[in-house]
Amino acid sequence: MAAINAANEGSLPSYGGDAHTARLQARMAELFETPVSVYPVATGTAANALAIAQISPPYGGVYCYEGAHVVTDECGAPGLFAGGATLLGLPAADGKITATQLAAAIGHALSMGVHHVKPAALTLTQATEWGTVYSCAEVAALAAVAAAHGLRVHMDGARFANALHSLGCSPAEATWKSGVDVLSLGATKNGALCAEAVVFFDPGLAADFERRRKQGGHLWSKLRYLSAQLLAYLEPDVWLANAGRANATAAAMAAGLTHLPGVRLLQSVDANEVFVALPESVVAGLERQGFGFYRWPAPGVGAAVSIRLVTSYLTTHADVDAFVLAAAQLSTRN
Repeated sequence: MAAINAANEGSLPSYGGDAHTARLQARMAELFETPVSVYPVATGTAANALAIAQISPPYGGVYCYEGAHVVTDECGAPGLFAGGATLLGLPAADGKITATQLAAAIGHALSMGVHHVKPAALTLTQATEWGTVYSCAEVAALAAVAAAHGLRVHMDGARFANALHSLGCSPAEATWKSGVDVLSLGATKNGALCAEAVVFFDPGLAADFERRRKQGGHLWSKLRYLSAQLLAYLEPDVWLANAGRANATAAAMAAGLTHLPGVRLLQSVDANEVFVALPESVVAGLERQGFGFYRWPAPGVGAAVSIRLVTSYLTTHADVDAFVLAAAQLSTRN
């Protein structure tokens, strides 16, 4: 918010011709250790949809996890902006598809010739919809399969900072050095007011993307307000510190809950999401006490109820302790 206020001083050129946006381009190149083309947008849906549209023709197939955010939570935006490109979901119990799966799916598509959409792109979510994180080796293996068949690789990085903190590697290693062509860099879930960025690691791949962004309604006349947020966000003591706090409280939540009777952790907690199965009586009791969370469909939980818990940079250990204590007291009563 302070950065937005600072950007509000004086009169500056519009549509990204300002000094803030120029500094953002330089900062991203420094951060990722390579020349990049960066395009701020206001939402993650816009970032994903426009990026995917850039790397797939209308008759293209875009491979992803079957429960990926681009499939289930963006109201068809990727397919719409790509002019009809098809999202091809692959199953994965932990949200992470494999290179073997991808190779088999591409092979099937190619065997069908013109009757099947043409394999065009791969999109990976980092961290995944199940709170897990692809290792750099896993991303590289998938990207190698994609590259061998001429597919471009997109990464939905709505929680990229959380994944990066978990991996302990550099932004470059987590992206282009592992074969990623374009990243939707999220900031809103980790502290920004409204700021995401589409980052192309091959500037040539970004040809005419400015027009695509304009057509999609995300070329702000006062683009400096987005750029200023991203500049402030990418300070090392902001984005990674925020992510670290969220990851730490998620780990504490998981540790506290898994000690309770009848509670089972459903996925490894690699970032800031916790998926657990609890007795219905405990879940209902937590809801009555005003705790907010989603009931989350998950296989193999029997009579238990699976829920999704998400921590943020604002979540405190006191918040976690209060939730775990309430769950413990409800477990004791039952």
